[in-house]
Amino acid sequence: MRFAMPSGNVFEVKLDAVLPPDPVFEPQFRRAPHRGMTLSAHEMKQALMNALRYIPTELHSRLAPEFLRELKEHGRIYGYRYRPAGRIWGRPIDAYKGTVAGRAMQVMIDNNLDFDIALYPYELVTYGETGQVFQNWMQYRLIMKYLEAITDEQTLVVQSGHPLGLFPSRKEAPRVISTNGLVIGKWDNPEDFQRLTALGVANYGQMTAGGWMYIGPQGIVHGTFITLLNAGRKYLGIPADRDLAGVLYISSGLGGMSGAQSKAVEIAGGIGVIAEVDPSRIETRHRQGWVGRVSSSPEEIFAWVDEFRSSRKTVSIAYHGNIVDLLEYVDEHNIKAELLSDQTSCHAVYEGGYTPAGYSFEQGRQLLADDPAKFRAAVDASLLRHFHVIQRLCAKGARFWDYGNSFLASVFDAGAKEIARNGVNTSEGFIFPSYVEDIMGPLCFDFGYGPFRWVCLSGRESDLELTDRAAQELIDPSRNAMDRDNHHWIAEAGANQLVVGTKARILYADEEGRVRIALKFNQMVRAGKIGPVMLGRDHHDTSGTDSPFRETANIRDGSNVMADMATHCFAGNIARGMSLVVLSNGGGVGIGRSINGGNGIVLDGSEHMDQVVRSALSWDVMGGVGRRGWARNPNAIETVQAWNAKHGGEGHITVPTPVDEAMLEAVLKQDPGK
Repeated sequence: MRFAMPSGNVFEVKLDAVLPPDPVFEPQFRRAPHRGMTLSAHEMKQALMNALRYIPTELHSRLAPEFLRELKEHGRIYGYRYRPAGRIWGRPIDAYKGTVAGRAMQVMIDNNLDFDIALYPYELVTYGETGQVFQNWMQYRLIMKYLEAITDEQTLVVQSGHPLGLFPSRKEAPRVISTNGLVIGKWDNPEDFQRLTALGVANYGQMTAGGWMYIGPQGIVHGTFITLLNAGRKYLGIPADRDLAGVLYISSGLGGMSGAQSKAVEIAGGIGVIAEVDPSRIETRHRQGWVGRVSSSPEEIFAWVDEFRSSRKTVSIAYHGNIVDLLEYVDEHNIKAELLSDQTSCHAVYEGGYTPAGYSFEQGRQLLADDPAKFRAAVDASLLRHFHVIQRLCAKGARFWDYGNSFLASVFDAGAKEIARNGVNTSEGFIFPSYVEDIMGPLCFDFGYGPFRWVCLSGRESDLELTDRAAQELIDPSRNAMDRDNHHWIAEAGANQLVVGTKARILYADEEGRVRIALKFNQMVRAGKIGPVMLGRDHHDTSGTDSPFRETANIRDGSNVMADMATHCFAGNIARGMSLVVLSNGGGVGIGRSINGGNGIVLDGSEHMDQVVRSALSWDVMGGVGRRGWARNPNAIETVQAWNAKHGGEGHITVPTPVDEAMLEAVLKQDPGK
């Protein structure tokens, strides 16, 4: 890497003209499947030119054949040679160069690429089968150098992983503004997006991969815990002060996000059986203590289930096998299963995110590489089997919900039109609810509760303990049911050993809670009690994401397909000076099905950051609650009215006028039209 300063304050950031050593791939780490290669000869030349423009000219003839081989063998040019050798991990902030904000971003990026964190670390995929931090390792090297050089009066602009440049701004502006995969509508579909990624011009950032805010499976475990508890309360009538003792939850997936299910079901006190076809993911979660038992025998697994039902103790079990086979066994043997879901990566259903029944994980990957059309047909057939066995189990009393992974949409696309509520298209939703539609939307997002998180950048366990304690002291468990659950969650967080990677914590908090906690943390930094802290959240939040199949599934005024909320959230956070602001296409439901945004605030103890917290964190939540209130969601209206009453001298959120639906029905009956 070259960081040259020819004269005065003029500088340039380039890759060195020295060829890095040959890449070494350690065999114990997972590798991404072939992504498909459908480029024409002209497009292949374009892809090579796009990759080589990062490289000094004198190395082009040496690297062009290597990059062409990567393109043909992997469907992408990753620039493996430019990956720094050995382990990448989120080190303590003092191990990096630059300003506090620049070093904080470097910590977050490296954490996303840690062998213990990333799904496919060599391909820069953090989680979700396709969620990449950057497109290639040349981008990684350049961005890390830019972050070493950035001042508090500059902003780094990143477009689909590409560092466009470092631009003059001001202290009050973000340090990084980033976007991922914002394709123009006509080309915003999986087929064109595959071509664009192969060309090296688009990055699928998923959510917190391209948003540099992933904190391991802990990042989703609190939301999964809340979902499971409230599913038991809503569907099974379990009292609010009871857990899921004796209740069986069956699902699939032990990857970067889905791996939270096993830990969450244990914290909720239930019994979890999670199917996973990839043995390496099972081994990872078992080694990390996120799954209790492992077996490939349904007979053995359900003997354990009977044992734990009787004792009413909690256990999580990984089934090494296909979820379809597991559910069909449950159906054939009339095993009681109260709660069902699915977390296969159906947003990338034909790219390896869903292994069809009848194939092992390895066989599925080989079929995908050898005959993509046959793989697609096998996936469709498996999805239909999967859907039909869920129908049979629900007829016996089980309750199923879509976990926001595009499972229901994928079943519809596979040919099961009857899964649509109207039997024709998805405009009115599906016959099964999504977890946001039934649980997270009305109980969390409409009140402003969402996946707030923080990272103790010092790397010290003591900092995490102090922030846990401070957050707990600021939560009143008598305020409402959510805060009662939150108080219990944060009190037990340390004992539940949730940390994988950086010293981070997830906590579902509302607008008032986030602001109070953030101000307290910044005060603690100012007093020297803890080191700097990176605040953030999942993009899957009250206001961060527009997606009718997930985050906006409980918005029923017709605007659930509009992306105004996420876009305004992004713009408003830039205006209010958050340190990192991100907007991406796709998320967990697939390209063209979501626009999602994330952010980060680097708490350095300054009074300036107090101002950012008060303004930006409030907006980041209430912009979404306001939109949900305008959609006539009663809990959101209640939250908006409370905010208006408290902030009447500062601002006002529009409240919808009640409409008499009986009057409208009478009008329509009188004049039904032709």
